[in-house]
Formats: sequence, C-alpha cells, structure tokens
Amino acid sequence: MIKPTHYDDDGYPIQWLRSAIPSNTLASLNGLAEAVRDRKALGDDVRIHLHTYDETNKRVRPERIAQQIRKAGGKALVALVGVQSNQFPRATDLARKFLKEGLPTAIGGFHVSGCISMLDEMPEEMVQLQKEGVSYFAGEAEDRRLDMVFRDAIAGDLKPLYNFMADLPSLEGEPTPILPTKHIQFTAGSHSSFDLGRGCPFQCSFCTIINVQGRKSRFRSADDLEQIIRDNVAQGIDRFFITDDNFARNREWEPLFDRLIELREKEKFDIKFIIQVDTLCHRIENFIEKATRAGVNRVFIGLENINPDNLLAAKKRQNKITEYREMLQKWRAHGATTYAGYIIGFPGDTKASVLHDVEIIKKELPLDLLEFFYLTPLPGSEDHKVLLDKGIWMDPDLNKYDLNHRVSHHPKMSDTEWEEAYHAAWESYYSDEHIETVLRRAAAHRKGRPGNKLFLMMWFKLMVECEGVHPLEGGYFRLKFRSDRRSTLPRENPLVFYPRYLGEIVYKHWAYVSSVWRVYRIYRRVKADPNRRAYSDLAIAPLDTSGEEDLAMIKETRGGTEAVAKQVRDAALRKAGKDRAKAAAGS
Repeated sequence: MIKPTHYDDDGYPIQWLRSAIPSNTLASLNGLAEAVRDRKALGDDVRIHLHTYDETNKRVRPERIAQQIRKAGGKALVALVGVQSNQFPRATDLARKFLKEGLPTAIGGFHVSGCISMLDEMPEEMVQLQKEGVSYFAGEAEDRRLDMVFRDAIAGDLKPLYNFMADLPSLEGEPTPILPTKHIQFTAGSHSSFDLGRGCPFQCSFCTIINVQGRKSRFRSADDLEQIIRDNVAQGIDRFFITDDNFARNREWEPLFDRLIELREKEKFDIKFIIQVDTLCHRIENFIEKATRAGVNRVFIGLENINPDNLLAAKKRQNKITEYREMLQKWRAHGATTYAGYIIGFPGDTKASVLHDVEIIKKELPLDLLEFFYLTPLPGSEDHKVLLDKGIWMDPDLNKYDLNHRVSHHPKMSDTEWEEAYHAAWESYYSDEHIETVLRRAAAHRKGRPGNKLFLMMWFKLMVECEGVHPLEGGYFRLKFRSDRRSTLPRENPLVFYPRYLGEIVYKHWAYVSSVWRVYRIYRRVKADPNRRAYSDLAIAPLDTSGEEDLAMIKETRGGTEAVAKQVRDAALRKAGKDRAKAAAGS
C-alpha cells in the first residue's frame, strides 16, 4: 500500500526526511488489510504480507520493490491509496512503472471516487491508464470489501473498476486505523491520524467530501475510539489528528469526549488531539469545555471567508460572521490553539478586498494560525462539474490541484492579480508585526502557550517562504532524487542537478536560521515583559454584543450589515418562540 506524494513545480516528488502528519487513508487501509490477514480470508494456506509506504517521507522505487517481490516469491498487489487529484500524475507514473514490472496495480482515493461520483464520463487520463491495465477502486473499503479485491488479485483477475459509491458502509465496529511505528518515526512527533465520522450534510459547492463520502453522516462508536487509542498508545503513539471534516456535527460527540476524558483523568493517558470544527461549534452546550478536557489542544476551523456574500455564493450558509469572534474567544479561554482556512478567489474578491479582509482578521479575530487556499474547482466538487459542463477553462495539469496553485480564471481579477493577492495574504498574516501580536495575545493568557504559537507560526511562514509548499504538505529537510523526476520532464544533467540542490539546502537553512533568530528575539521580548498579562487589543477584548455592528468585519465586508440585521431578526424570532412556548405551558 503506497500513499503517493505529488510533484513540485520542478517536477520532483515533494518528500522530506521528516514529514508533518501520517496519512489517515494509509492507516485505515492498513488496519483493514491486517483484519483480512488475521481472519485468513484467502484460506489457511495463504500468508499475507503487508508493506506500507508514505511517499512524503519514504522513497518508492518500483524496480527495487519488484525485485524484492520476485526474490521472496508469491504474488503481489500494488495499491496506490488515498490518491487526491494533485497526486494523480505521480500515481500514474508509479503505476506505469509497476505495470512494466508485471505487478497488478490498483488506484483509489478522492480523485477516482470524485470523478466516478460527479462526472458523466471518466476523464481521459483515467481511461488511458485503465486501458494499460490499472484497476480503480471507488468508494470505501470497510465491510470486508478488501476480501474481494485480494481474492481477485491472487487469482490474477482484478476488475477494471470496483465501484462502491452507491453503498457507503457503516464505520461502527470496523478495524482500528493504525500504522506501524516505523512510519511514525519519520513524521514530526508521535502523531497518527484517524477518523470517527464521514459524510457531511452541508452543500458547499467547492467541497468534494459531500460527493465522495456522502451527505449522510456515519460514525464510529465510543468503544471503537477507545480501542483506537489503546492500540496506538501500546506502540508509543499518543498524539492524534482526528480527520473528520467537522467533529461538531458528530451527533455522538459527547459520548466520544466522555470516553477520552475518562481515559485521561482516570487512567492518566497523556493523549492530545487536533480536531476540525465549524464556526458554530460554540453554540453546542459544553462542546468546547469537554473538547479541551478530552485533550483537544489544537482546533482547525472552517472559517473560509469573512464576506457573507462570498459564503452565500459558495453555498456555505452555515457560517455566520457575527459568531466568529465569540467562537474564537471561547476556544482561546480554554487554551486551544486555533487554525483557520481562508479561501481566496470567490467571485466578489479583488486583490484590494482580499488584503483589506486579511487586515480585518488580524485586528478583530483572536486567531492564531491562518492558512490560505485558492478557490479550486477540485474534481468531485460541484464547482468543477459546473465549469466542465460549461466548457470553461481549467488547467489540464492535475498536479496543480493542491489549493496552492491557481487553476482557473477569476471574473474580476487577472491571473497575475489573483496570484499576487494569494502570496500577499501569506506575507501579511505572517509578518513580524503580526507574529508579535499573536505572541502578545498568547502571553496575556495563562493558558496561551506563546512558545507553541511561535513554533507553529514559524512552520507556516517558512514552508511558504522557503520551501514554496503549503504548510500542510511541509516537512523537515527536503529530499530530491534526480531519477524520480516527473515522466513528462527530462532527467537533468548531474552537473546541473546536484550543485543546485546543494545550493538550495544551504540557502534554505540560512533563511531558516536568520528568520527564526529574528522572530525568537521578538518572543523573548514578549516573554520578558512584566506587564504581558495586561496586554489587550480589539480581538481579545471582552465581548460587547451591543458594539458588534461597529466592527470593520461587519461594516466593511460585503453583506456584513445584512448579516447583523438577520442575526437580530433571528434572535427576535427565537425569543418570540420561547415566549409563546412559556405562555402555552402556563395556560
């Protein structure tokens, strides 16, 4: 099982000595495959050997793998798993090399499932690869579906397509998502990842999850969660990223948190979590309180934008900008580090409006980390299908569909302006001045952990500035191999490749040291300030709902004033409803 990476702009796989977070898909499929092996699904006389590769931190050499298989004897199936659209070109190159070695090869993941789900016809690049002998797996592999694939593989009769998109399985009672510790040692810390739920009821037009995992939510149980934790802790893994797109919409959130609280407080498990939530999670009674007791110390929030008109255009009606500040202050009060994603390129955006909105966020929202994305018509999303049906241009190079490259045109901005807005947003948010602001906000709170904020902000800043990759696909010490270059590009002369690679290493590490030293001095100054606890600004000041309408986020964004008016109307309607209910109860 191989989780492929994708290529950088020079055509080399993005690979690190230490990558950031292990692949959830690889962990899930490894757990499912271990279950196939343990129950001897291919018979008592067949031994199943499992090998997993995360290409973000482990080089994949098809010729060497094939040689090892031939030496060991037996049969093999190569599964390229969790392949996203931007990883499909790399998966294609690997698949062709494995086929050349006579190894049956299958590809699954969001690109395959999204295209099968949303498009009338399979894209040409998928059709061509299928003709060459690659099999596709669409959907999810729970419910013992790997048994069928393994049986077909050992019989030499893989189907061209395994399509389970119309039959999304239950997750309860399924095997533990788990990776061997040999993988975890090549990531930044003892982190692993797993999901507790799939599917989403919302209708965001840029999202692929609703069309790949469905709009009906499915969940693991509290017993499943406990087993996942115990199995991982037994091999020294105690930090986790729960990959659910929106944990706050899991109807079983409270039993799940209660089980984690029990493990932490009664059995003294030292476990921590990163979760993803929506902007209305604070409305759920006790959600934030129990989340932090359960060990949640970082939370990713689907902010997406602060312009109500943009959110409406993307069908993200659940986001209410009037709730943003209150929600972020509640997470801050409980000591959690807050991340948010912000999408640039909605129809109403201009370069000036984007940078203006970033300034508003910096001043009015107590957010720690902000990561920017291009609005991208990902295959499997409604946006992609609409543009495809209308014949509107989209970049044909799937490698660019990583949310870090522009792949379409904008109705108001030129291509250059859009790209400038994207890069300027990163530069603005991670300026020395704003890093100091975030550190002062953290130092003002007894649970603020300014050292942690410093590390994370510098990670985000340096990945973008020095490595040219999005922080989510970053790592430590970039690895490049001359012979692994993308098949559509020529192999470089050693006299060109190696001196340039060495120069990049020297330049990047000098940039790391100089940037970190400069910002570390800011950190020391903030920590040494005897009045650091007295610091305050608009973002962390106590909430005064009567003055909310005076915020620039309300007054100076498209649709902001109407959003406040709607909030007032909704509150009045809720109050009237409660009054009627009380009156009816009294009578």
